[in-house]
Amino acid sequence: MNDSAPEHPTAAEGGPAVEPEHDPAAPAPLGVPRTPTGNAEVDAQMERLGDADHLATDGHVEVYEDVHRGLRDALTALDARPGPPAPPSTYRQGS
Repeated sequence: MNDSAPEHPTAAEGGPAVEPEHDPAAPAPLGVPRTPTGNAEVDAQMERLGDADHLATDGHVEVYEDVHRGLRDALTALDARPGPPAPPSTYRQGS
């Protein structure tokens, strides 16, 4: 019979709780705030950045490239939209 106490009592035995080991390589949220811009397309892309929080670092590139492509498309769409008509010219030919 062994009367010695266990070296590392568990929380159920009244000892300290054993913390799970911290894995620095595990995915962890960066905690970077994303402030809404008011543009639905841009806001959707910014929220997509949150997907990288749950991926290992080798998966971040795919998310970042996807977001970059979406932001570039949103910016390009701004150039393609017709703007307001130009104001009439006050210059008269022949005067």
